Parts: sequence; structure tokens; C-alpha cells
Amino acid sequence: MEPGRAMILKPKERDIGSFAVRRVLPAAERRAVGPFVFFDQFGPTVFGAGDAMDVRPHPHIGLATITWLLEGAIEHRDSLGSHQVIRPGEVNWMTAGAGVVHSERSPASERGGGARLYGVQAWVALPREREETPPSFQHYPADGIPWLREAGVTAALVVGEAWGLSSPVRTLMETFYADIALDAGAALALPGAVEERAVYLLSGSAMVGGAEVAAHEMLVIPPGGDVEIRAGADSRLIAIGGAPLDGPRRIWWNFVSHDPARIEQAKADWRAGLFPKVPGDEAEFIPLPER
Repeated sequence: MEPGRAMILKPKERDIGSFAVRRVLPAAERRAVGPFVFFDQFGPTVFGAGDAMDVRPHPHIGLATITWLLEGAIEHRDSLGSHQVIRPGEVNWMTAGAGVVHSERSPASERGGGARLYGVQAWVALPREREETPPSFQHYPADGIPWLREAGVTAALVVGEAWGLSSPVRTLMETFYADIALDAGAALALPGAVEERAVYLLSGSAMVGGAEVAAHEMLVIPPGGDVEIRAGADSRLIAIGGAPLDGPRRIWWNFVSHDPARIEQAKADWRAGLFPKVPGDEAEFIPLPER
């Protein structure tokens, strides 16, 4: 990206059976925004009878995952023994570190047909010196997430500090994440203190620092001061960012590391069954991809 110029990233779309996924990071044009190396929008969808989310147990290293729902519910289980259903307004933050296994499924209450699911999952790369930190899982209830509410603007500060608010979500790196809804014509400033920033438009249309962004596009904002987001129509967007990564990262499947040899070790360990099991979800798993 040229200094001082915004960059538009368009997602790759794929249908995974019961719902569609739009993946905008990593992209050939931009591998990361702050610590964010992966960004998926899933849904919105309405499950038919017999349909559900069933992501079987799979491993991660060297990253943390954040799940944020707009509609529906997901049941999380992991190899630490965590068992948590997440709903809109709540935060699941899982730090994989040296290695964790988890599954994500529709809970029993969402399996009767007609259930809705809509949300975003993102990964942040851990600092190099913390890539092998012990894994952990934190759940934050909705009543602990701060909200900005003013004329035409509703914003959840999911992670970080902005607008005089501070999120309780603890991270190992400087991270910013907000869910912002704007009425047509309303505006909100993104803080310039966040060194690398991007806005992903879930719906509507908006101008961000004078650059137009359409639904399902991510606009990477040049470094600098506060940037105004102004909605051209009723809009919903996710803003992300933080300090730049301390060096490049490699991503292979669900593994993130600065060291290619560490990824090869993780591949071998998963193939050999050396990762821990997920209590309550041990009957199946996702095998290592061939490539």
C-alpha cells in the first residue's frame, strides 16, 4: 500500500454446506492489519431442518481467536476443559499459544430448524516471544462489554480503548476491535492512537476518511490521526487494528508462527495424535489437510 493511500480488500467467498463464509484476511495485497492475520464473516444464514454448525475438533498454535456473534449461538469446547455457549454481545477469547484443540457447534437449542447464525471470527498472531505461551480461554459476558450510544451511533468496544471507554478483554498485544452501527448520515471518528486500522462493512455503505467502502469490503486506513466514518445508508461495520506485527508470520491451515519448523512440528504432532483431546467431543476430528 502506498503511504497515505487507503486500500480496499475484497473477500473470497465459499459455501461450506450450511452457510457462506467471506474471508478477507489474509489477502495477497495485505497479510495483516495490526496483529489480525485472519478475518472471516460467516452468515447471515437460517438453518433448515437437520442443518447446523458442526466444526469438529481441530488444533491451533501461535495465535488467539476472537468470536463475535450478531445472531445465533455457538457451543465452544476445548482441550483445556472449557465448555461455553456464546451469544450476541458476548466475547470468547481463546489463546492457543503452544497448542490447543477446540470444536465449535450449534447447541441443542439451535438444532430444530429455523435457527439463525451470523458473526465474525478473527485470529490475532501472538508476539514472537509469547507464541509458546500456555493456552487459555476467557469468556466475557455481554453486560461487561462497554457501549457507546449517541445520536445515530451505537458501538460496542469489544477490545481496546476508544471514545473514553475501555474493554475488559485482556490480550497479549495492543489490539482494537469494535462493532459499530450507524444510521444513514451519522458519523463516528476512529481514534488515531491505533497505529494500524481497517474497517470491514457488514452492510450498508460508508465513507471512511473520504474513501468509499461498500458492503463486504475491508478498507485498510493509512496511518495518521482520527478518521471519520460517515454512513451513506444505515450501516453495520467491524473496525479492527493495533500495533504492527513484530515481523512476518507464516500461516498453514490453523497454525501461525514466525518459524516454519514450528509449523512442521505442529503438523506432525496433529498427524500423530499428540495434541490433547477435547473433553465431551472426542469421537471425531478434522484430519490434517494434504496441502
